Amino acid sequence: MTPIVIKTIQFFLSLSLLIVLHELGHFIPAKLFKTRVEKFYLFFDVKFSLFKKKIGETVYGIGWLPLGGYVKISGMIDESMDKEQMKEEPKPWEFRSKPAWQRLIIMLGGVTVNFILAVAIFIGLVFTYGEEYIANDSLKDGIWVTEKSLGDELGIQTGDKILSVDDKKIEALQQVLPEMVYGEKYTIERDGQVIEKEIPVDFIETLSEDKEKARFIYYRIPFYVNNVPDTSQNKNAGFRPMDEFVAINGAQAIYRDQVMNHLENNKGKDIDVLVRRENGTEEHVTAKVNNNGKLGIVTAPITMDDLQQKGYLKVETLKYSFLESIPAGWNKGVKTLTDYIKGMKKIFNPDTGAYKEVGGFAAIGGMFPDTWNWPAFWATTAFISIILAFMNILPIPALDGGHVAFLLYEMVTGRKPSDKFLEYAQMIGFFILIALLLFANGNDLYKWLFK
Repeated sequence: MTPIVIKTIQFFLSLSLLIVLHELGHFIPAKLFKTRVEKFYLFFDVKFSLFKKKIGETVYGIGWLPLGGYVKISGMIDESMDKEQMKEEPKPWEFRSKPAWQRLIIMLGGVTVNFILAVAIFIGLVFTYGEEYIANDSLKDGIWVTEKSLGDELGIQTGDKILSVDDKKIEALQQVLPEMVYGEKYTIERDGQVIEKEIPVDFIETLSEDKEKARFIYYRIPFYVNNVPDTSQNKNAGFRPMDEFVAINGAQAIYRDQVMNHLENNKGKDIDVLVRRENGTEEHVTAKVNNNGKLGIVTAPITMDDLQQKGYLKVETLKYSFLESIPAGWNKGVKTLTDYIKGMKKIFNPDTGAYKEVGGFAAIGGMFPDTWNWPAFWATTAFISIILAFMNILPIPALDGGHVAFLLYEMVTGRKPSDKFLEYAQMIGFFILIALLLFANGNDLYKWLFK
C-alpha cells in the first residue's frame, strides 16, 4: 500500500475510535440517569445512513459524512434542532427534565472519556515500550544547529548547551524544539557563559515556512572515514577506514559541522588533517579540497551505541512497572494538554503567525506515519484525543463546552436559559464551527497548492 493509503486508513480508524468513545461518554451517564437516547451515530447521517439498526429505544448507525458523530438525547437543543419535540410538555425521560448536575455530568462525559482515553494510551505505551531519550546534559560539546538561518532567527548556534526553557530544565534533547515552540525564553551555556534569550514571538511562523528544515537542533556527529572512492582526488592521500578526524590545519575538527566549515574555507586548497586511527594512534594526512568544498570521502555511519561508547552522548532508557506507568501516563497526558493550550494561546496571538499552522483533516491525517507502526499510531491517537477533549470543551454553543457554560450559568444563578435562546445560540455556534472548519481545511488546501 502507498503511504497515502496507509495514512488514510490510520486516520479513519483513529477517528472512528475516538468518536465512538466520545459519544459513549455522553451515552453512558445519560442511560444511568434514565435519559432517553434516540440515536447513537458514527459520522453524520445527512439525508441517509450507510447502516442503522434500532435496539431498544436507540437507533445505532453509521452516517456517510465523516465530520464527527453524535448522540441525540431526548429533550435537548442540539445539532438536530428538533424544535417540534421542544414544543411539547417535558417528559420524565428527557434531558431538560433532569437536575442540572445530572445534565452537567452528561455533557462533560465526552471530553472526560477523551482525556481518560489519552492517559490510558500513554500508560500502555510507557508500560509496553518504556521511554528512550538522549540525555540533554550528556551532549559532550553542545548541539548541532543544522540550519543556520533558523538558528540565527532564534539566537542559537552550534556548540551551545541548552539548559532550560521558561526556567524548566530540559532533560531530553527531543524536548528542546517542542519546548521552544511553546516557550517564551530559554537559557543556554556558550563558551562557559550562561546566557538567557527571548524566543521571537513569530518563531512558529518562521518554522512553518520550511517544515523540512524545522527539526534543526540535533546532536553533533563525529567525522569518520568509511572509504575513499577511486574517483576521489584523495584516493592516494592515505586515509583508512574508520579514521576519526581530530583537527584540520591545527584547529579542532572532530564533528561534521566543524569539518564542513573548514572545507568551505579551504576550497581548492591542500589541508593538513590530523586523524586518529582505529588502533588509537594519531597521524597527519595531507588532503586536497576540491572547488566545491569536498574531500571526496564517504563518511562512516555512526550508531547511537558508538556515540555512547565514545562518550559523545548518553541514551537514557526508562522502564516502568505497571504501577509506575500509571503516574507516568497521567503526567504525559497532562503535559500534552498543557502544551496544546500553550499552542492555542499562540494561535490567538496574530503576531506569532501560528494561525497559519491551523490545519484540518489533511493536517490531522498527515500526523500519522507513512508505514504501519502501532506505537506511533497509538501515540498519535492519544494526541488527537487530547485535541478533541480541548476543542469540545471550548464555550462555543454547538460544542459540549457551550452546553456546559449554560448549565453552569443555570446552577449559579438558578435561572435556566429559555429554549428559544438555546436554539439561537446553537445556530450561532453551528456557523462558528462551519467557519472554523472552512478556515482549517482552507489552510490545508492553500499549503497543498502553494507550498
